[in-house]
Amino acid sequence: MDIITLAHGAGGRLTQKLIDNLFKKYLNNEYLAQGDDGAVLTIPKDKIVFSTDSFVVSPHFFPGGDIGKLAVYGTINDLAVMGAKPLYLSLGFILEEGLEIQELELIVQSIARACQETGVKIVTGDTKVVERGKGDKIYINTSGIGVINSSLLPSGRKASPGDKILVNGFLGDHGAAILASRENIQGEFVSDCAPLSELIELLLKNVPVHTLRDPSRGGIAATLNEIAKQSNVGIELWEEVIPVRREIRTLCGYLGLDPLALANEGKVIVILPEEAANDAIKLMKNHPLGKNAAIIGEVREVPEGTVYLKNNFGGERVVNMPLGENLPRIC
Repeated sequence: MDIITLAHGAGGRLTQKLIDNLFKKYLNNEYLAQGDDGAVLTIPKDKIVFSTDSFVVSPHFFPGGDIGKLAVYGTINDLAVMGAKPLYLSLGFILEEGLEIQELELIVQSIARACQETGVKIVTGDTKVVERGKGDKIYINTSGIGVINSSLLPSGRKASPGDKILVNGFLGDHGAAILASRENIQGEFVSDCAPLSELIELLLKNVPVHTLRDPSRGGIAATLNEIAKQSNVGIELWEEVIPVRREIRTLCGYLGLDPLALANEGKVIVILPEEAANDAIKLMKNHPLGKNAAIIGEVREVPEGTVYLKNNFGGERVVNMPLGENLPRIC
């Protein structure tokens, strides 16, 4: 059984062997093949978006995804919600001594498939190895560059009173899948891990979007609280129309969790003028990642910086920014 040793991170022959026989085998392209300390890139437009993210999810393989797929899609989605077309990614590994190379290869294969599906290229990378017991097999950092393709420039500062709030499908799937996998909870819980760039590009070309955000850690509770404070607005949510699977509501009720605070990895919050909301819903429902899209609330003038949930009986409760992470190492 081949395993990662400290020598794989020492910059010598074993490092080069790992690069040539594994990373380049699956990820090679004209930029990575340059072989220098950085990649010389071609940027087709003047305005770009740059983003970075690190991934420490546990377990590394879960229903619906794995740490490699998550690392690619996570950074792609961060670029896409800024109105950018993702082009290039860097890929940094921190590996623990003793990691099976076969397991690493499965993760790299998943990264390669995700890149091929989305058209992005890994253009530079780095690998470090830490001693046994000083990590948890593998951590990944990805940084991404995308080019602005739209004049809309969506931002958390642009939510306006009267805007409708949309989401492209069921919430909490990723958080529930990780929790169920980690705690051996029986049930059909599958992560929603998916690339949002194509769906977002469709929206930006056809409707006047004000704000886009992917509600990952902290779910829509955290994301909408951030937007409410950025735009100095109130946000009203309608409990009965928020799409959450029945089994996830049951799981949250049993464990005392709020489904609105569960992480998502294939969902996008869309905020746009009321008159464009129905057109946006039609566009999303015609896309594979938006079949269960819904209008879940609207932006209000007051109370500024506050998110609240309203039900059909007239009851309301404040949706607070989560104090901490219900599930550590969710992404």
